[in-house]
Amino acid sequence: MSQKLHLHNSITRKKEKFEPLRPPHVGLYVCGPTVYGEAHLGHARPAVTFDLLYRYLRHLEYKVRYVRNITDVGHLESDADEGEDKIAKKARLEELEPMEIAEHYIRSYHQNMDQLNILRPNIEPRASGHIIEQQQLVREILDHGYAYVSNGSVYFDVARYNEKYNYGKLSGRNVEELRANTRELEGQEEKKNPFDFALWKKAAPEHIMQWPSQWSSGFPGWHLECSAMSTKYLGQPFDIHGGGMDLVFPHHDCEIAQSTAAHGKESVRYWMHNNMVTINGQKMGKSLGNFITLNQFFSGDHELLDQPFSPMTIRFFTLQAHYRSPLDFSSEALQAAEKGLDKLLKASQAIEKLKPGDHSDIDLQEMEEKCYQALNDDLNTPVLFSHIFELVRFINSTLQGKAQISEEDIPRLRNLFQVFVHEILGLEAEEAKDETAQLTGELIDMILQIRLEAKKNKDFETADKIRDRLTQLGVIVKDTRDGFEWEIQ
Repeated sequence: MSQKLHLHNSITRKKEKFEPLRPPHVGLYVCGPTVYGEAHLGHARPAVTFDLLYRYLRHLEYKVRYVRNITDVGHLESDADEGEDKIAKKARLEELEPMEIAEHYIRSYHQNMDQLNILRPNIEPRASGHIIEQQQLVREILDHGYAYVSNGSVYFDVARYNEKYNYGKLSGRNVEELRANTRELEGQEEKKNPFDFALWKKAAPEHIMQWPSQWSSGFPGWHLECSAMSTKYLGQPFDIHGGGMDLVFPHHDCEIAQSTAAHGKESVRYWMHNNMVTINGQKMGKSLGNFITLNQFFSGDHELLDQPFSPMTIRFFTLQAHYRSPLDFSSEALQAAEKGLDKLLKASQAIEKLKPGDHSDIDLQEMEEKCYQALNDDLNTPVLFSHIFELVRFINSTLQGKAQISEEDIPRLRNLFQVFVHEILGLEAEEAKDETAQLTGELIDMILQIRLEAKKNKDFETADKIRDRLTQLGVIVKDTRDGFEWEIQ
């Protein structure tokens, strides 16, 4: 490969050559789910995005330590410092223990991620399992004078921090803007400024999830867990921190401030953010009530869905857009993705049917280089797919006798699909959905064999009738040198 990997660094707002701190080791931290409900398409997008990054880094022979957290405490309603804990609220409504809620949705999340062929992270720490580390971080921030205790809670002093550092450098917000736009909320009068954020919250007696501390019996602020757990497992500093664009402010801005206040330097060298999934231009999310769960996609059980869609279709749909571009959902877009994925996987399988010619009508070395260039350009999957589908068209042309491939190029083509389609993009052929689908396929094959015999016997009238009737039923038949191919439209 002639080109090095370049990634868009959110904090510098430009693409930069990726150079790990301690090659060949790479530290990667990604914000995981708050486990109080079923995973939806908005959860799938960062999972697929950073799975792609993880797979590609490993392909480049980096030794990656991938950490993705589970938020099971401290994430309050409206992402603010007041209100009920999201998991505790769900537990109260369902009359269960909060950890029962967390465990149920962690298992559901893992099942969905496995269905999407998302590789498991090396470490998956939970906020509730790292209370000691979070309390230690609070003490370090207090010791450096960037936090204050108020009525048993500990708040980060944004104005004090901003005297030396730049709060909001990731999002581009400044303190004066925050001062003008932050509302005074009920119960926040214990803060010096309304834009200060909680490091530790004193818990009301009825608050289920609370732990003893030197300040009060309480729980950590939402932003604190990622600062504590990322550096615990990846060191200070580490290479890459990823997450959704909706986390830039306040979550990631607060992470930067916490780490800088505690250690005198930032923890993260490259920040990466995927863009949002939208429905009619509005962000998909639980808080807005406009989400479709992954299980609903897989079953088709939602009013906005015309049919069920397989996990691989969802993965392919997600990868079709560049990770920094918005991804707008529609049932029609998913149907188009389903057809595109089917063509891609059929072409991959059809490589085994290729017959060698005396030369190749395509330069596979050049195509391989183009595929690497696309990935090295900030994981540009739309460009990568354009090159892969050029290969799909070549495979189909070769099967139809309109192009040739040399004997030595067939294994190279096979390897190219194995590396880029299966290993890096993580797209795999799925099992037949049910016995009926398998039987349908076998019946179509049998009918087309009868048509093939009719053509050999020069009974073209029967052959044409079979083809025309199958076309009416939505079965598109393609004649090839070796017989036939078909697909259901």
